[in-house]
Amino acid sequence: MVRRESEAREAGDMFPADLPGLTSVRFLLALGVVLFHYQLQWPWDAMSSTGFFDRARLGVDAFFILSGFVLTHAYRDAIAGNRMNYGRFLIARFARIYPAHLAVLAFVLVMVTTASLVGAEFDRNLYNPAGLVTTLLLVHAWLPEVVKAEWNGPSWSLSAEWFAYLTFPAFAWAGLKLRRRPIVLLALTALLFLALDQIYQAVFGRILVHAEANMGILRIIPEFLYGVALYRLGERLLLRRQAAVLFAWAAAILLVALMHLKADDRWVVAAAGPLVLALAMLSKVQAEGVLKARWPRLGGEASYALYLVHMPILIAWKGVWSAAQGRDSGYVLGWWEVAALLALSLLSAIALHLLFEGPARAWIRRRADRLWPAPEARAQMRPGSQPPDV
Repeated sequence: MVRRESEAREAGDMFPADLPGLTSVRFLLALGVVLFHYQLQWPWDAMSSTGFFDRARLGVDAFFILSGFVLTHAYRDAIAGNRMNYGRFLIARFARIYPAHLAVLAFVLVMVTTASLVGAEFDRNLYNPAGLVTTLLLVHAWLPEVVKAEWNGPSWSLSAEWFAYLTFPAFAWAGLKLRRRPIVLLALTALLFLALDQIYQAVFGRILVHAEANMGILRIIPEFLYGVALYRLGERLLLRRQAAVLFAWAAAILLVALMHLKADDRWVVAAAGPLVLALAMLSKVQAEGVLKARWPRLGGEASYALYLVHMPILIAWKGVWSAAQGRDSGYVLGWWEVAALLALSLLSAIALHLLFEGPARAWIRRRADRLWPAPEARAQMRPGSQPPDV
């Protein structure tokens, strides 16, 4: 059932360059975050019957785990051969997160400016210059929150991701040193999470997976390392096709069940790890099924844009509609509005991804080739792989 790494290498059964299951699942994770924000606005009291929509916000944590996993996969050979170009790595990461971030931040700035000019009622203290600068630089989740800012709420996780990217060599080193003992790395990751969770509760009075703008970087550290450890475990395993499929179904069912049953958030986050590993294991046996189809992959590729645009669109919608009807912007959304907002957000995300985010990323990387020769850039990636889209 399970074979060692040396046997897997001889059989050519290491993770393939492309892991479509991990791309496609990102759409579901982003959609979950969107539905979490919508359930705070719609008429149905979802929490009275299921914890699924509330726990869907933990899709952010799954993204953090996924990032550690995929970046380790993409740069595995470069890390092992001490050939990783840190400068080029950071440019690739900048190209991944900044174009869409800047586009959405510009939209929010225009929205706030317009609302101010027309005299619309909103809490101007949440849109302060200091918050704009820290959000622009993606450092607003690095320190204790002194001034509350809401230029784009979900961007706190980008700040945490940016921190993980900057410190990626440390994560990569840990994964490399313990690559033959992934269980030890997983145990150390669990201990780190427990320690940071206790510290965060003592200082801020909340569990670690509730950390956002208030030092959200502490949230990503053990979760990103969790992804690194899971990758190192996965590269030493090889399941038969049937076992891999059963593993994926079992991991998905367990995660959904924990969400529905309103399990402790920390258990839900822990359960997201096996699902990430299981989806990657499907690629070893070429059993991705519908996950490798065109539309699921497009949804996954546009998931980052969806994650960023849905809140500004929701705020703008409620602001304009409430002003037109002369009522408070805190009104409860009608079901037709939820459907319209979801459709508008999906279309906007796909447009942002195809027309701006993707082209801007490619342009930045082409410019980077002038600083680092293309052969070197190719050498640091796994053969046949593409830069990780996380």
